[in-house]
Amino acid sequence: MQPDIQMTSQSAQIAVGTHKVLRNTYMMLGLSMIPTVIGAMMGLSMNFSFMAQHPIMGMIGMLAVMFGLFYSIQANRNTGVGIALLLALTFFMGLMLGPILQAALHLRNGAQLVGMAAGGTGIIFFSLAGFATISKKDFSFLGNFLFVGLILLIIASLANMFFQVPAAALAISAISILIFSGYILYDVSRIINGGETNYIMATLALYLDIYNIFVNLLSLLMALSGERD
Repeated sequence: MQPDIQMTSQSAQIAVGTHKVLRNTYMMLGLSMIPTVIGAMMGLSMNFSFMAQHPIMGMIGMLAVMFGLFYSIQANRNTGVGIALLLALTFFMGLMLGPILQAALHLRNGAQLVGMAAGGTGIIFFSLAGFATISKKDFSFLGNFLFVGLILLIIASLANMFFQVPAAALAISAISILIFSGYILYDVSRIINGGETNYIMATLALYLDIYNIFVNLLSLLMALSGERD
């Protein structure tokens, strides 16, 4: 009987730990939206002409900052410095929303499209995160498939920077939404099943899922429903 009691106690401790990581992740995720919004508001008034004129250089610079922050967050994931770096990253990502928000708000229904993209992103996240949490299903089997899809998506996106095919851009945005929706299931599942025990890294993963869904959903809405003057 004693081994059974010990196993039950261990299971309870694991469940409590998992609940704590999930709770802290959602709290941190909510907090991360504040610097994102502040960054986005600042980005609306910034001049991104350099990035428009030199998209490759702009992309390289953006990726350099992002991956530098990713590495720093990973290295400091168990300290308060990691939280500060995560918030700095979300502020930077908000700034990088500047170009697409500027383009959207030049449309007659731009504000409506931004609201729809934000609302749609929220619905996708809460629906999938809720399903993964309630079902407690292990979605780790999606990992390899999503990773391959992400690599192919990056290659296709880089290629389309040169060829500028509108239909390809729409397809890339649609596929991006599907892939990052899959990543929400995967990332929440990892927390639920003990695969991710650090709430800072869990927050980073989910934040990037949400961010990419919003950007690509807004791109689709602009292309399909944007009203130009």
